[in-house]
Amino acid sequence: MTKSIKILGTGCARCQSLTGLVKDVVSENHIDATIEKVEDIEEIMKFNVMATPALVIDNEIKTKGRIPSKDEILAFLN
Repeated sequence: MTKSIKILGTGCARCQSLTGLVKDVVSENHIDATIEKVEDIEEIMKFNVMATPALVIDNEIKTKGRIPSKDEILAFLN
């Protein structure tokens, strides 16, 4: 089953870092996932997130306002 991953953020360096980490984890572990970068403030607000970057997996907020480790991201995806 394909995982739906959304990275919420306005394009700042931390948001870009999280995007890179997520892509690395998905690639390294051969996870079937779609990764979407959400930069529109109105879309981000729909998730009721005030601190970015935020990581959303299958429409569930996993982290906000911080960058999780690769191990954390992998645990969220499994």
